[in-house]
Amino acid sequence: MFKQLIAGACLAVLAGGVAAQDSYPDRTIRFVVPYPPGGFTDLLARTIAPKMGEELGQTLVIENRGGGGSTIGTDNVAKADPDGYSILLVAPDFAINESLFSKLPYSAEEDFRGVSLAAYSPMAVVAHPSLGVDTIEELIELAKSKPGELNYASGGNGTGAHLATELFKVQADIDMMHIPFKGNGPALNAVLSGEVPLIFLQVAVAKPHIEAGTLKALAVPGGERSDVLPHVPTLDETVLPGFDVRPWFGVVAPAETPDAIIDRLNEAVVAALEEPAVIKALADRGAQAAPSTPEEFDEFIAAEIPLWREVVEASGARVD
Repeated sequence: MFKQLIAGACLAVLAGGVAAQDSYPDRTIRFVVPYPPGGFTDLLARTIAPKMGEELGQTLVIENRGGGGSTIGTDNVAKADPDGYSILLVAPDFAINESLFSKLPYSAEEDFRGVSLAAYSPMAVVAHPSLGVDTIEELIELAKSKPGELNYASGGNGTGAHLATELFKVQADIDMMHIPFKGNGPALNAVLSGEVPLIFLQVAVAKPHIEAGTLKALAVPGGERSDVLPHVPTLDETVLPGFDVRPWFGVVAPAETPDAIIDRLNEAVVAALEEPAVIKALADRGAQAAPSTPEEFDEFIAAEIPLWREVVEASGARVD
């Protein structure tokens, strides 16, 4: 009799779980952005959330949980119930932090599963005119002639732009000095003033300064030219074949989230990213929509983690 009661209870739990999946979603969904309001990640979440809500028939509420280099908000979702009501917008920090921090309270691969890649936001290698170079070849030649003397700026130690430049240094076999600032704004101002001559900068941010002649675009570190700066060659086609580093953004959920719920969320993200208004909104900011399957995004993250571990180790960057 006792065994029958236990079996009945287990069946009831399983049936309840299946019913919950069938009725998903039946309440508001938390869409956590592990950064403060105002940045591109926040903008992306707020751009796709309304269309996702239409597809799912429920409201997505954006919840900004910044701090700790994105680890605070990320950990919050890692420990959330895997029921599809807490999802997370991630950026390269998600993969980089696995090696940048000596200890994290979560694992990007073990505690999460992909929903979809969402977008790319290409960068450009830009220099102050006083540096006296017009091409990426000339920059490398100058850096080789003055090892360790050429400075470059970034928005902080361990940021995507910092590590992208470090990867460029390794592959170009040059030595440059990193000058970190507290945020992208101060870093850009330092380059515009000529205090620091070089920076890897998002193309949408760089474009007006390039058009004004206050910055020179030398190359795009992605695998293809940017629609925003179509005249600027890529590192791949000039000096570093195969070099492809673009800031990326995607959506993940807790690891134990059921397949059926992941599929529903993926359908919603893909539908949002195929919306003409969303595509235009991203393009206006130099970004491009890039939806994927959950499996493709899992594979993408699995490849990004060792890539950036190698760069972090080479640069010596640590955040604790």
